[in-house]
Amino acid sequence: MDYITTSIPEVKIIKPSVFGDERGFFMETFRVDEFTKNCSSKPFIQDNHSKSSHGILRGLHYQLESTQGKLVRVTSGEVYDVAVDMRKASPTFGQHVGVILSGKNKRQLWVPEGFAHGFYVMSDTAEFVYKCTNYYAPEHEVSLAWDDVDLQINWPLTNDKQPLLSTKDQEALSFKEAPKFT
Repeated sequence: MDYITTSIPEVKIIKPSVFGDERGFFMETFRVDEFTKNCSSKPFIQDNHSKSSHGILRGLHYQLESTQGKLVRVTSGEVYDVAVDMRKASPTFGQHVGVILSGKNKRQLWVPEGFAHGFYVMSDTAEFVYKCTNYYAPEHEVSLAWDDVDLQINWPLTNDKQPLLSTKDQEALSFKEAPKFT
């Protein structure tokens, strides 16, 4: 696997080696020794899997307590995946990384603790799987507005049509209002 450094050094794109022939393909998706060396030594304790339709945007979410690091990938379909640095003491505070993850490119994104995370479904449907370093704790979750002007995220919206959002994401906080990590 190749670990690709992004504009925010702690956020990594992980490009697997894929071996294929007429029967299909094989790839290694996780290896603790390499992941520890390149990303984090915190163990994963929860795996999640979601399926979403075209135009759905999930996020931007983070937990103030019981913070989560996430290793995310798409098994089918295509999404635009975003990580926003919410750490006040960081030189990249308020900046983001956005990448396309798909079942075709098989790339993964490491989103460390201290980041808000979300994705927009670009294909008809997308299946999204991710490992977390802590349990989901809805009582500590914060939703950051996906379209906040201070973030300047260039979401690849289809025909500039507004994405479909959950109630929680419709009521999300602006970057200025949202609580930050120290």
